[in-house]
Amino acid sequence: MDLPHSSSEQTLDPQDWESMRKLGHQMVDDLIDYWQGIRDEKIWKPIPEEVKAFLDQPLPEKGQSPEEVYQDFKKYIFPYNKGNVHPRFFAWIQGTGTPLGSFADLLASGMNPNTAIGEHSAMYVDRQVVNWCKELMNFPSEASGILVSGGSMANITALTVARNSFGEEKIRQRGLKAASSQLLIYCSVETHSCILKAAEIIGLGSEGVRKIQVNEQFQLDTTALRTQIQADLQAGFLPFCLVGTAGTVNTGAIDPMEELLEISKEFGLWFHVDGAYGALAKLDPIYADALRAMEEADSLAFDLHKWLYVPYEVGCTLIRDQKKHRDAFALTPNYLLQEKRGLSGGLDSISNYGFELSRGFKALKVWMSLKEHGREKYASMITQNNMQAAYLAELVRKSPQLELTAPVSMSITCFRMVVSGWEEAALRELNREILVSLQEEGIASPSSTILDGKYTLRVANVNQRTRMEDMDLLVREVIRLGKQKIASS
Repeated sequence: MDLPHSSSEQTLDPQDWESMRKLGHQMVDDLIDYWQGIRDEKIWKPIPEEVKAFLDQPLPEKGQSPEEVYQDFKKYIFPYNKGNVHPRFFAWIQGTGTPLGSFADLLASGMNPNTAIGEHSAMYVDRQVVNWCKELMNFPSEASGILVSGGSMANITALTVARNSFGEEKIRQRGLKAASSQLLIYCSVETHSCILKAAEIIGLGSEGVRKIQVNEQFQLDTTALRTQIQADLQAGFLPFCLVGTAGTVNTGAIDPMEELLEISKEFGLWFHVDGAYGALAKLDPIYADALRAMEEADSLAFDLHKWLYVPYEVGCTLIRDQKKHRDAFALTPNYLLQEKRGLSGGLDSISNYGFELSRGFKALKVWMSLKEHGREKYASMITQNNMQAAYLAELVRKSPQLELTAPVSMSITCFRMVVSGWEEAALRELNREILVSLQEEGIASPSSTILDGKYTLRVANVNQRTRMEDMDLLVREVIRLGKQKIASS
């Protein structure tokens, strides 16, 4: 066999490192210009058909120069971003990111470690960030935790531990056939859909989730909860987990955490808190008491790409009992043996605490962001978003053309335009047109929801660039667009 000579071997590194350096500097400069001027840009632009056609081309056989590739990015991709870096992005509870957080992702990609196993610095950064998350949530230092992609993975990780820890059933080894009856999870009808998906994935099925009605504040009704648990016990089912929501995605409602904690203890249920959106609101003194019971939960899920404004994607699961967490996932095949020294030494493999073995260095952007700003700055930013939501609500109350459709909780404000004498179907179409026009004209990006049958504009503000003046502008534009629609109807 003829082996290739070194002169004929190839690499993916650039032939001209200085040209690559120049291109990298240009990318950074373009991003800085983008962030610096984002307030003056339209929040969203429709994607032209020619762009969609370009992005539907087949795989290239031959490569282009890096400069040409970047020019294609600037022409066909960069101008048509989602908009959640803009100060008037209020849709779907999606954070804005920060410059240093973005540069941290660049550094993490350049280092390119698999942060799951081995003796290297990324493992210790990951551990430190998890420890900082425990401090933020006032979880005990001996608790366990893992960084994941976001709330959905954080919740399914916690529910897997809860399921595998149930009784003496040995569910991890024997599967759900080990259980003598259907295991049940309890949550409100306002709970995020990822809880239902998680139940389906871990084998409980949608019938294993009891969705409990809510009160007028869209909080889980604890009287109805008790009634359902008692009925299920009498029917021979196996209640095992209660999910409280720290900030629903619809209205920001906080379930009655203290009562849920007491009910979980009374019936021996695993108490899990889905705080993907609102857990970090505990840093705002106004919401600290309502969220304090989270500190005693068996598990807690929350996102850092929402209210820590860290670039996508990163969430966190905290588990009070470290042994139960590890027992739910730990598995060591022969090719992952750990040594006492060398690259295979170091900390316990993170794969022993979750499903993923391939993990990027997502901890770095959190580490750099927390070091840049500190706890106090984040607390003030979260409080600022909540004050902006309250300010928007006051603007709505003062306008006879608008009405609130839900109590304001944390940083979510739900409202709509109303016209005396109009049927609900007509109001729905009016507000839908207002929403779409706000987006198409590049003014602002709220999202929508249905509350008590009412089509609603939903402003979910976890935006570090938003100012009070943006709320003034939003209300003016909603009224302007609404009047135009009314006049043309």
